[in-house]
Amino acid sequence: MTASIRAALYLRVSTSRQADNDLSIPDQRRQAKGYCTPRGWEIVADYVEPGASATDDRRPEFQRMIDAAAAKPPMFDVILVHSFSRFFRDQFQLEFYVRRLAKNGVRLVSITQELGDDPMSNMIRQIMALFDEYQSKENAKHTLRAMKENARQGFWNGALPPIGYRIIAGEQRGHRTKKTLEIDPFQAETVRLIFRLALEGDGTSGPMDVKSITTHLNASGIHTRDGGRWGIDAVHKVLTRTTYIGRHRFNTKFWKTRERKPETEVVEMMVPPIIEVAEFEAVQAHLKARSPAWTAPRIVSGPTLLTGICFCASCGMAMTLRTGKNGRYRYYTCSTKARQGEIGCRGRTVPMEKLDTLVADHIEHRLLQPDRLEKVLSSVLDRREERTERQALHIAELRKRASEADAKLKRLYDAIENGVTDLSDLMLKDRITELKAIRDQARADAERAEGAIERLGPTITIQSIKKFARTARKRIPIEGGGYRRDYLRALAQRVEVDAKELRIMGSKSELLRTLVAASS
Repeated sequence: MTASIRAALYLRVSTSRQADNDLSIPDQRRQAKGYCTPRGWEIVADYVEPGASATDDRRPEFQRMIDAAAAKPPMFDVILVHSFSRFFRDQFQLEFYVRRLAKNGVRLVSITQELGDDPMSNMIRQIMALFDEYQSKENAKHTLRAMKENARQGFWNGALPPIGYRIIAGEQRGHRTKKTLEIDPFQAETVRLIFRLALEGDGTSGPMDVKSITTHLNASGIHTRDGGRWGIDAVHKVLTRTTYIGRHRFNTKFWKTRERKPETEVVEMMVPPIIEVAEFEAVQAHLKARSPAWTAPRIVSGPTLLTGICFCASCGMAMTLRTGKNGRYRYYTCSTKARQGEIGCRGRTVPMEKLDTLVADHIEHRLLQPDRLEKVLSSVLDRREERTERQALHIAELRKRASEADAKLKRLYDAIENGVTDLSDLMLKDRITELKAIRDQARADAERAEGAIERLGPTITIQSIKKFARTARKRIPIEGGGYRRDYLRALAQRVEVDAKELRIMGSKSELLRTLVAASS
């Protein structure tokens, strides 16, 4: 008596939505059983792949099936699919696995595309696979085109949104609900904190680098959206995402290779901004300045007053220290001119003492005047006050949410105590756990937001500005000549030397941080 053929069913749909709605898998299984029964085939295994693409072999059930087919002896004789496209939509990969299976005595059979084992059948299968691959690529092209247009119109295409945002229903179009992003008030505060740490520090330090921010977040018990610890890469992504200034970039990488796409392929989707553009750009400048590709580590600890912040206005390159007469005279000179002569750049060479004095005198007599400081900082102080008011409202909202959750818990406990409901009810237990989590999270977020307000430091007044200006003017000069490097760099971050003028530039945020630290 001939042994019956053992068959394994491979059932696959392309999207999770199809799998959830049972649009295809039950029908594939019904047709497979109807195919096996009259032939006397025995179904010994059933591999179901819900929501997986057939363009590659990164499919758990597919790999489990191939392992079973490659065993010695194989666990089945035939793999049965609805069509060859269910198995693979890549002609090369299809043929590779068909031949691998054949070496172990296992055949691939299609219910709707019955073929033999002769050369003609093999050629027809390969042609079918080419058409399937072409159709798959065409479908992907049209789908991507629709998703790009969806993003242009301001709608979310799915996937997890960046931290600080949540998905909401935006617009109803027929049977479809278009989704948009809105600011998540709880997580948005974490995003604002990360940017604030990058620009101003935590009140005890200057602007923080990515690693320091990561350490600070984890040490402060500030978790990621899923409750985990922060990593350097995650913090860097937050600091460099244009999404936070209202411009989310869609279609930036190829999903298979993760390589960057040309800028012409990228679509910008407008979303509510969390961070101001000026603040975002200031952070990018800080990140660039800290990058070894742009600024050498020795700049931070250079011996001269203006090392690392003094630049030639003609070519944009750094001014470096040069000496003459066996070190008796010291000069700042354009590094391009020093290497290539005047052919490279006609930038100036300035005696070090003269340039140091010009910069320090300008800061002492122009910037460090109370009226001038107040005018420079007015916009920054206004933003600081707005941020404090916004955080106060946010704290009130969090406290209200915690109180509401507490009140609901009390009502549930009263119901249990009065015998209205049974404590053994699983839904009741889940609801109590959920309300406790909401209450505890709201309280923790409120305490964190209050801590952020405290870290802003004291309120800046006219009196504190006057005191700061008076003290700084006294502290910048060093007895016996020269100037304090750290004091000067807190007030000026870039000096440009032109043929007839000197330009001194600084960050308002850095100036405010210095003022707050002094007031503390």
